[in-house]
Amino acid sequence: MSEQTASPEAAKAPADGEAVVTVTKLVAGYLPGVNILNGCSIEALKGELIGIIGPNGAGKSTLLKAMFGLVKVHSGSVVVHGQDLTGLKANKLVSRGIGFVPQTNNVFTTLTIEENMQMGLFQQPKVYKERWAFVTELFPELGKRRAQRAGSLSGGERQMVAMGRALMMDPAVLLLDEPSAGLSPVKQDETFLRVHEINRAGVSVIMVEQNARRCLQICDRGYVLDQGRDAYHGTGRELLHDPKVIQLYLGTLAESNDDAGR
Repeated sequence: MSEQTASPEAAKAPADGEAVVTVTKLVAGYLPGVNILNGCSIEALKGELIGIIGPNGAGKSTLLKAMFGLVKVHSGSVVVHGQDLTGLKANKLVSRGIGFVPQTNNVFTTLTIEENMQMGLFQQPKVYKERWAFVTELFPELGKRRAQRAGSLSGGERQMVAMGRALMMDPAVLLLDEPSAGLSPVKQDETFLRVHEINRAGVSVIMVEQNARRCLQICDRGYVLDQGRDAYHGTGRELLHDPKVIQLYLGTLAESNDDAGR
């Protein structure tokens, strides 16, 4: 499917919009000669919440992993604040302003909440007090339960710890891979609220999400991935009400999400 916008004004950025992240024609995959991404392009402006949706196998999680140096990039570029960071390893990207929260195995289960936060800032321990104050202002529960081991937390609570740890390095952009996956509807709502609060605190967010409708309801702009390409893009509202997106994607995605929650 060729790249299309959901409406003539779908991807129009504010006149003073500063690009924090620009991904251009990214081709990437896990095996030589087998590409999952086939020329995918997205952009996140300063302060934006970007939603990435699409059918299973479209390359959504692969996109985030390629941006974070976990998947081999064969061509294209990832630019953050004007610097080309394509292909850098994850530890280098963290220090360059990219935070990443994977869908699973995203906390150190044998460590306490506070120790998880310390691990998130091991590259810059001198600013720990400042960043701890920022994270616990966003998520007061982390401060109250700082001595509790992460392995004893529920799925939603672990997600909060994982987000908090990624925020310790004061990222320019936070990459979230399906933060609501496996959670009850109530916990999903709590997670989306946390994502919104992170974004309101000034952090640009790029979120891959299985709950397509909810994602589009809260994001500034969204991209629909199909076969490794950005097939549609527009504001969240535009995509949510676009007849083609509804017909081709939202109905199927909603059914998939309903089945996953049963």
